[in-house]
Amino acid sequence: MADLIWLIPALPLAGFVILLVAGRRLGEPASGWLATALMFASFGATVALYLEMGGLDSEERVLTQTLFEWIPAGGFTVDFGFLADPLSVTMAMCVTGVGALIHLYSIGYMHGDPRYPRFFMLLNLFIVFMLILVFGDNMLVTFLGWEGVGLCSYQLISFWFDDMPNAVAGKKAFVTNRIGDFGFMIAMFLTFATIGSLNYAALNGAAAGMATTTASAIVMLLFIGAIGKSAQIPLFVWLPDAMAGPTPVSALIHAATMVTSGVYLLVRVAPVIEASSPWVSTTIAWTGAATALLAASIAVAQQDIKKVLAYSTISQLGYTVLAIGSGAYVAAIFHVVTHAFFKALLFLGSGSVIHGMAGDQDMRTMGGLRKYLPITAVTFIIGWLAIVGVPPFAGFWSKDEILAFAYDESMALWVVGLVTALLTAFYMSRQVFMVFFGSERWRELPGPDEAEAGELSGPGPDHEPHESPWTMTAPLVILSLFALTGGFINLSFSDDLKRLEHWLEPVVHGAEATLTLSGSAQVLLALLATVAGLVGIGLAVAVYIKHRIARSKIERPVLAHGWYINRTISRFVGGPGLKSFDLTSAFDSQIVDGAVNGVATVVLRTGDRLRAWQSGYVRSYALIVAMGALLLLGFVLTRVTL
Repeated sequence: MADLIWLIPALPLAGFVILLVAGRRLGEPASGWLATALMFASFGATVALYLEMGGLDSEERVLTQTLFEWIPAGGFTVDFGFLADPLSVTMAMCVTGVGALIHLYSIGYMHGDPRYPRFFMLLNLFIVFMLILVFGDNMLVTFLGWEGVGLCSYQLISFWFDDMPNAVAGKKAFVTNRIGDFGFMIAMFLTFATIGSLNYAALNGAAAGMATTTASAIVMLLFIGAIGKSAQIPLFVWLPDAMAGPTPVSALIHAATMVTSGVYLLVRVAPVIEASSPWVSTTIAWTGAATALLAASIAVAQQDIKKVLAYSTISQLGYTVLAIGSGAYVAAIFHVVTHAFFKALLFLGSGSVIHGMAGDQDMRTMGGLRKYLPITAVTFIIGWLAIVGVPPFAGFWSKDEILAFAYDESMALWVVGLVTALLTAFYMSRQVFMVFFGSERWRELPGPDEAEAGELSGPGPDHEPHESPWTMTAPLVILSLFALTGGFINLSFSDDLKRLEHWLEPVVHGAEATLTLSGSAQVLLALLATVAGLVGIGLAVAVYIKHRIARSKIERPVLAHGWYINRTISRFVGGPGLKSFDLTSAFDSQIVDGAVNGVATVVLRTGDRLRAWQSGYVRSYALIVAMGALLLLGFVLTRVTL
């Protein structure tokens, strides 16, 4: 099976090629079913690889496959090789499993879209690059997948590019991620200069003997890349705008694939983080904690059903980065896995709501939808309980493990994480109550054609919401089961139940921090986190069900506008930033190009002058020779006379 690792990305790649060549001929729904079938086949191949590796001893669970020599350049050689170990296989199962369900969901969601085949072609290509990122056995192969998912995300986010905001959102995601990618590239240069290789095995093997300063520089440069891909402060601004894309794209990018790649990369180099200075881990931890808290505070005032989930994704990714900074690499991957389940469920559930509400995404126009969308409502509520951390749902186990490690690292980090948990419970409860409970507010609002400029409008008072087709509800049901039971893969009750921890042990190479808390202390922390979640739910009930607290006291404009961070960046880029680019362009055109063009002009004019002496007539050349001879003779005679 080790020789067939290439088959996992090759199956969706075949789908991309077929749809590129014959997508229009296949049309709808054949193109969607083809792409989906190949995704399920890829998932099946990944599961088969997992089962084979599960039968091996712990130290033997590292399989490599070199496809070809990619770059031979003197002392610099890079193979295009794949690495299958517990970490990459875990990530691949999330990517292919959740990705396959999103493909199935898209068959119904994208029905009637004029670019239907192209959408599935891009979905398949996105998965191909994500699998290359995950399975790459060296930094350059990972970077190829890293850039590939960036390109595909640009195309998918701006899929409906006929609307200018969608096109702008795609460009914003692309450009913002390039900032982080610069750090990744410099990290590769430094790594090769230090150890003469980009291979992860060589890098992690050399970590123990690496100079602390060098290790710190490599980690911080890779962290810059992770900040871009995993949407941390200050490069998180692209992710909320990415909601402009179709909802399946939001689920694919923000659940189990692109946004988790930064977390995956940091866990992959865990031994190097261990060899770096303590301030590096502290910086990573506080960046994650600050991002989690900031995004959670913004989410409490968002009105767009997908924007709430977007800021929630940023916040949950902050938890995983907090875990990495605390040395809890297993807990970080644990939360990546559970987050893939409940966040994909929530995004797809929001798409089902939007489908039932004729494209309306404003939660202020919803309410009482549980009667019209029963399957969507039940599965969405399961996702809500999972992300809030209500036991025994998946989010409870992974989030509380992160909080335990954060407490062991710093009381202040734990407090930030606990407050974030309370805010998460509040804004997610707010979303559930506004969408599925209360009055049917769209019946009280004018339709879009009747509403005046600036007036809130819904799909129309006569609109009857409807449940989504089975291709959309089936993935919701499956994901809800995983959102309920996914936490059981790493229970902390006993060492035997820590299956994920034992599975990932060969990868973290002893870099995993040791939790010093007693069992009773861990139980107490879990109880406090649960109480914080219940307080958040209770506060949301008081505001949105009982109406005892005015919404205006919670939904402050500063939060609705994201603390004006995005607006400030946009104004800077469009003001001083644009002027600085104009000045740079002027310097380039007038000084740099002017100098180059000036030299060319001097040479050209000199040539024009000299060309007059090169007439091609022999008599002219003879005259010049004669004149030269006379001048030379005169010079000689003058010298002799003197």
